[in-house]
Amino acid sequence: VRIQGDNVIIDVGFKSEGSIPKSEFQEHESSQIGDEVEVVLESVEDQDGNLVLSKSRADFLKIWDRVLNSYETGEIINGKIIKRIKGGMVVDLLGMEAFLPGSQIDIRPIRDFDALVGQMMEFKVVKVNIPTENVVVSHKVLVEKEIADQRTAILESLERGQILEGIVKAITD
Repeated sequence: VRIQGDNVIIDVGFKSEGSIPKSEFQEHESSQIGDEVEVVLESVEDQDGNLVLSKSRADFLKIWDRVLNSYETGEIINGKIIKRIKGGMVVDLLGMEAFLPGSQIDIRPIRDFDALVGQMMEFKVVKVNIPTENVVVSHKVLVEKEIADQRTAILESLERGQILEGIVKAITD
């Protein structure tokens, strides 16, 4: 409806209007008076009798629904590794943070975790904790599936008596 100082005033059809801090709108979003935005009604009244609305919570819930859907369907999601933390990495998954355990990055142990920061990768959601809104992702399961598919293709192409070239990797007793 209007912009008043550091707040955006929104009419949601109640007797009074609600306000949202401008900080909840992202820099690339240019909202004009008259635009429709999705918000969450957090409370009908605060201590001053105003509606308590949240745009950032509405944005989060949209992302949360997409992540839950990908968990249930097994959909692969692209994400960007943001930073390293104890035990793994933090991944930006559609705008929300997810945990990538160190053991789930690749099939081989990774020596330099810091080299992965800033990289885009594909992830599969392997665990969702709904009460705490935590998400755990894995890149390793995608690599394992790819290797299993390659192995199956190779085994199907082999025939009895076929001559192939190979490389000796080790000699044992």
